Amino acid sequence: MRPYPSKQFIFIFGFIITASLGYGGYRYVLTVKELKEVKNNFASSTLEFENKIKQLETEISQSKTENLVLMNSLVTEQAKNNLFEEQIGTIQGAVGVLEKLNKTDKELLQKYSKVYFLNENYVPSNLADIDPKYLYNKEQPLQIHANVQPYLYKMFESASSSGVSMEIISAYRSFGTQSSLKLSYKITYGSGANKFSADQGYSEHQLGTAVDITTPDTGESFLKFEKTTAYKWLTENAYKYGFILSYPKQNTYYQFEPWHWRFVGMALATKLHDTNQYFYNLDQREIDLYLISIFD
Repeated sequence: MRPYPSKQFIFIFGFIITASLGYGGYRYVLTVKELKEVKNNFASSTLEFENKIKQLETEISQSKTENLVLMNSLVTEQAKNNLFEEQIGTIQGAVGVLEKLNKTDKELLQKYSKVYFLNENYVPSNLADIDPKYLYNKEQPLQIHANVQPYLYKMFESASSSGVSMEIISAYRSFGTQSSLKLSYKITYGSGANKFSADQGYSEHQLGTAVDITTPDTGESFLKFEKTTAYKWLTENAYKYGFILSYPKQNTYYQFEPWHWRFVGMALATKLHDTNQYFYNLDQREIDLYLISIFD
């Protein structure tokens, strides 16, 4: 027969069971409390985190607004700077134009034939010898305004490349030379000289920008020049090099002079050619607008 447990054993076993249950209950209560604390702490942290996020979002929004304001201010300042630079550029451009005009001989585009007068002291600021190969009389030196010389040479070379032969028979003439020439014409032709020769001070030749052109075959027989291929070529092409026919048919100043060509700059010469106008029929104020670009 199996012996019954002793009372002592039962007591000890019961004590252990009770202690275990008590400890388990304590741990349960402790665990629940800890969980509540953790939950409360998490809830608090979550709220704090959410508040922090809202705060950061507000700060970001404010930063975006500030950046937008700064960007608008920057754009405004850049616009002001650009406007200021444009104004400076305009002023500098105007100053440049004035300086350029100040350095350009204002006489070069005046209408002289029986209109304006050049006194005996006027001499172009810069005269250059014309290469003898372009001259009718190789032994008689002629001069032209130095700034006109390149255009003159280009025109003659272009004509030559087209098979057209031209030669210069007269160019710059001083006040004194024009006076002597006019006197000789008066002796020979009397008052009829006024139809084809300017008095001293009224000749375009004194400017150093006008030339009388002939051909090897025509020579000094100017009246034959109208029938030459050289004249035809000049009427079609001289404007490209800044030259115009000063005294065309029906002009009211002198007889028709197909040989007399004056440099007025490519811009004005092109305008006159394209609009079929005559230099001396333009108002002087309109002509003066082209002075700034006469050598451009």
